[in-house]
Amino acid sequence: MVTNGADNRGEIRLVSKSKDQTPKIAIAGCGFAAIGLAFWLKKAGFDNFTIYERSADLGGVWRDNHYPGAACDVPSRFYSYSFEQDYRWSAPYGTQSEILEYQNHCARKYGVMEHIQFSTEITGANFDDATGKWRIETSGGEEIEADLFVSAVGLFNQIAYPDIEGREKFGGAQFHSAHWDDGLDLTGKTVAVIGTGASAVQFVPAIQPKVAKLHLFQRTPQYVTQRMIPDHTPDGGTKLARRWERLCIYWQFEMVARRRISTQKTAEVQAGFMKYLEAQVPDADLRAKLTPDYRFGCKRVLQSNDWYPALQQPNVEVVTTPVQAITETGVKTSDGELRDVDAIIYGTGFVPTDFLNPMNITGIAGRQITDAWAGGAEAYLGLTVSGFPNFFMMYGPNTNTASSIIFMLENQARYIVKCVKGLVQGGAKTMNLRADVQKSYNEELQARIGKTVLMDANCHTYFQDPSGKVTTQWPGHLIEYRYKTRRVKKSDYDFA
Repeated sequence: MVTNGADNRGEIRLVSKSKDQTPKIAIAGCGFAAIGLAFWLKKAGFDNFTIYERSADLGGVWRDNHYPGAACDVPSRFYSYSFEQDYRWSAPYGTQSEILEYQNHCARKYGVMEHIQFSTEITGANFDDATGKWRIETSGGEEIEADLFVSAVGLFNQIAYPDIEGREKFGGAQFHSAHWDDGLDLTGKTVAVIGTGASAVQFVPAIQPKVAKLHLFQRTPQYVTQRMIPDHTPDGGTKLARRWERLCIYWQFEMVARRRISTQKTAEVQAGFMKYLEAQVPDADLRAKLTPDYRFGCKRVLQSNDWYPALQQPNVEVVTTPVQAITETGVKTSDGELRDVDAIIYGTGFVPTDFLNPMNITGIAGRQITDAWAGGAEAYLGLTVSGFPNFFMMYGPNTNTASSIIFMLENQARYIVKCVKGLVQGGAKTMNLRADVQKSYNEELQARIGKTVLMDANCHTYFQDPSGKVTTQWPGHLIEYRYKTRRVKKSDYDFA
């Protein structure tokens, strides 16, 4: 619905135009990324887009992960859109249900709902060299033609189950934290929890008071720090106070980014954590089990005020002996001990390096994106991939951050809108990233990552793909990413 014009400052503005004369945009997935993109598209005057959501409701990970204690570890004042900052949160850290309601609130308020086609999963997309359009397939057999295709499926949607012998033999209830069994009452049950990642750090303290016995099987201890803001701090009163709080949180995360490239700062923070752990866990034997043997920051640092207290309760056992097998009645460790349990919960996370799965994406000359990524997933600014014109990713390779991903997503959304504007204003049908631009950008990116704590030799994390290449993390500051995505360099792309 746009055409070109100029305001009194000489800047390009957009004027209403018929839907048939603007690019048709297909967006896969409806979580924070798609809602944010929809806002910025509509703000720019682009209404000819559809969001295809595989589920019956929006929300992404905040819809799917409804386990007890599920919440965000980034303060809500910053884990929110820049265009909807004044939402009144009940606590400094949003719970799963409140974050999901925030997403629905934004979708309703900004007219996104009318653009969503629910219960429609995109299974594949093929670029048509002859027409310059994307031909998109759904699981229901629908064929969609679009000028631009955007993947907004997120990073944490492919569940990782542990490769343990005998999982299918267990006679009790077993499930992954992302598929929580709401119908199972754990009261008085003996429960095994396998995995101590971000989800387990939240649901273990939530279920510990009700279970009879909890066996926590830990492969790798985590750095779990106290939360940035006290849990019961009231929400800021005035608009100015809320803006100031958001800015302060932003700068605190920017300071965290500086630590990754400083050996001295990492050592200082690690020493401080060890003192904190000693104060939190007086028992030397338990503390030894919970002490990481890798440097602070090479894995995701978790935040919780109740993790260490929960593990010291008399009904909790922390087991560090490797799990050997699962039997009909319980979990057997490598020392031969069998612990009979009523239920097994897997807190083993996701496979974030498996970008775009299960969609099959085919670009110019029928090239599969899996072939283009044979050496590990990569993109330019995490957004565009050479050989795949008019295809954009949100939360793509090397855009994950220890801070608010919503900040990154909004910058990506604005960049995509600038690309759409560029196509409309330039009269081109397609824009294709130059291969040399992608190559030089990723060579520099990986060189920077190689100098950070992320590449410590004894640190193996979900940040890395099977080859050891870090394909998920952004190595710099948030402000740097904003600067790099502030405009679209025409010289980076071939237009046709």
